[in-house]
Amino acid sequence: MRFNALTWSLRARSLMLAGDDPAEYQQLWDNLEAEWQPQTHSERHYMEQMCESQWLLTRMACSERRVHDANMKLAEEFALLDRISLQRVRLERSFTTAKRELERLQLKRQARSQPRPAPAAKAAPAPVHQPAAPNVPPPAYVMSESAGDQPAFCATVTPDTR
Repeated sequence: MRFNALTWSLRARSLMLAGDDPAEYQQLWDNLEAEWQPQTHSERHYMEQMCESQWLLTRMACSERRVHDANMKLAEEFALLDRISLQRVRLERSFTTAKRELERLQLKRQARSQPRPAPAAKAAPAPVHQPAAPNVPPPAYVMSESAGDQPAFCATVTPDTR
């Protein structure tokens, strides 16, 4: 087993807790790496953020289950579940943001690697006015007869008496 995901950054070492299975984290990392195939340090950073967010979201689900099973007072249970819910929202946002940034970086990299088409020979300039095609139906809207001569601004003009 490679454990690249566990040793890649400084934060990765502190991500694992005593009950965590490093093989499961490595599998999550490998799956994301196979799907996203990061090519640059920045792309790898955002993929790592996605992996960590997903790992912690899974841990949040386990924490939520433990709170329900703890048989504590209802007010305490609700307070803990509320905190877990807030953390879940933050982690989901972190995952989504990292995914969006990774997609943006990859599109930008792919655009740079695409060969640009050679400039075409200068074409003759298009005529300024082209006649309308025959038998074109009129537009779906029709202005009323009284709308034609109305000024755009109807307020009275006050003479300047300075």
